[in-house]
Amino acid sequence: MLVRFVAAALMGWALAELALYLVVCHQKNVPAEIIPCVVKSLPFLAGVVMLFKARALAEWLADKLDL
Repeated sequence: MLVRFVAAALMGWALAELALYLVVCHQKNVPAEIIPCVVKSLPFLAGVVMLFKARALAEWLADKLDL
């Protein structure tokens, strides 16, 4: 559950960051550039990957915490 929560938080954070960037560009009448949009969407992609691999990541984390 912790892995899924972190993945969802990453996805939400990335969406909020990207939306704020687009709003600022719109307010300043500046075109939004592609590179900053791609960089700001990387946490979203990491969250999607974490959601797909949630079970494997949770097992790996449990093994690391057991020592």
